[in-house]
Amino acid sequence: MGSNPPGNEVQTGIAEGAANGHLFASLYGDLRNLAERQLRRSSGVPLSPTTVLHEAYLAMSGRDAQFPDRERFLGYAARVMRGLIIDFVRERRAVKRGSEFHITQLPTEVAEAIPEERELEQLSEAIDALASQDARLAQVVDLKYFCGYSIEEIAALRGVSARTVLRDWEKARTVLYQQMQDAL
Repeated sequence: MGSNPPGNEVQTGIAEGAANGHLFASLYGDLRNLAERQLRRSSGVPLSPTTVLHEAYLAMSGRDAQFPDRERFLGYAARVMRGLIIDFVRERRAVKRGSEFHITQLPTEVAEAIPEERELEQLSEAIDALASQDARLAQVVDLKYFCGYSIEEIAALRGVSARTVLRDWEKARTVLYQQMQDAL
């Protein structure tokens, strides 16, 4: 009785994908700034912000994810970009060991050594573990560390007080520090 006619779910999926594409387009400037911040944090990664952003768009467009608000969309985009940068670092390390991979961009500068490769991987693994324990804390880390938002900006995005975000940030830092120390 309450079911949609056959084929309607395809139209709904297209509409949702289009809505996410429009959201991506409307936040393009913010997302590009986000990519720049993430690349600055990952010193020595010879990717351009535009490449990271466009690769993130390709990765995100293939998913049927719904984003009820700007905060969740930006948090998801930050995680996708972080994953792309981590994957690039891993592939680059594999190339140094003699394995082969295909690159989608010609680097504008050559960085022979990425000093923070292992630390970046450890941090990514620790954030993934944190996300499985407490997704809210992992989201604060993504927005603060990788997106570069201030405590006040995160509070405004999440609709909570700055004090709540600060508590979440401190707790997340403590958990991440402990996880990274345990990994050593």
